[in-house]
Amino acid sequence: MSSNAVDARALRDAFGAFATGVTVITTRDAAGTDWGLTANSFSSVSLDPPLLSWCLGNASDCFAGFEEASHFAVHVLRADQEALSATFARKGADKFAGLALERGPAGIPLLSEYLARFVCRVAGRYPAGDHVIFLGEILDFQIGEGEPLLFHRGRYGRLAAP
Repeated sequence: MSSNAVDARALRDAFGAFATGVTVITTRDAAGTDWGLTANSFSSVSLDPPLLSWCLGNASDCFAGFEEASHFAVHVLRADQEALSATFARKGADKFAGLALERGPAGIPLLSEYLARFVCRVAGRYPAGDHVIFLGEILDFQIGEGEPLLFHRGRYGRLAAP
């Protein structure tokens, strides 16, 4: 089937049937500007060596910031961080205003609250259609406390009690 024959909205809805966690991914460019976005395209890749991946749309307003960055951090969000996710999903605003930050390699901004945090060196960038797949070598990670923020069919959600 040709990609031109696919109904993009229907395909997006089909992808949305897969429930995911929510992340905020941050970096700092060579000019010292902090960049960040909300993403649910995060995935583990390998334990040995420790690798993860995520995808960034070519049309993203953060594309230039991540395009040549040497490092990035992935912050897995807790269920109580929906507002933070919404902030980093917006275009243009100063997404870091008022946040307590630490600094990682190459000065990348590290959020101080998370369910898990992975600090990575860019191990590869792979063009893939209208996105770029980022491969990250995990240099450091931390695990926080709480329940995950979930995303399913275009809405945030939480785990249901068993």
